[in-house]
Amino acid sequence: MDHPKLAAFTRTLEALFHEVDDVLEDRWGQSFSLHPNRPDRGATCNPEMDGLFEIAPDFTIGIGSEKGRGYIISLRVATLDKVPPDQFEAFMTEAALLIRERLPRFFPERDLEVVRDGNRFKITGDFSLGEV
Repeated sequence: MDHPKLAAFTRTLEALFHEVDDVLEDRWGQSFSLHPNRPDRGATCNPEMDGLFEIAPDFTIGIGSEKGRGYIISLRVATLDKVPPDQFEAFMTEAALLIRERLPRFFPERDLEVVRDGNRFKITGDFSLGEV
C-alpha cells in the first residue's frame, strides 16, 4: 500500500503525462502508422496504452547519473515505421519542454525541473512527502 501523499503525487504526475500525451498525439499522431497491435487513440482508459505515443515517468535512484534521482521521461513511438533518430530526438525534446512548462501548474508547491541526463530527460527536485 502506498503512502497517501505518494499516491497523490503519483496521480498528479500521471495526469501531467496524460496531458502531454494528448498534445503529442494532436500534433504528431498521424505522422507514422500505428503498430498493428496498438489500440487507436482513446480506445483504452490509459493514454499510455493507446495511440502513437507512450510517454511515462520511470523513477530512478540515479546510480551512475550526474543528476541523481528523479523520474526519467520515457517515450516510445508505437509504430513499425522507421523513426529517424533526429525525429525521435525532436519528440523527446518537445515532450520535455511540455513537461517543463506544465510542472509549476501541476506541482505549484514543489521545486521540480526537467534536465538533460545523458541521452534522456529527467524530472529532478523536491520529491519529499513532508510530515508523515
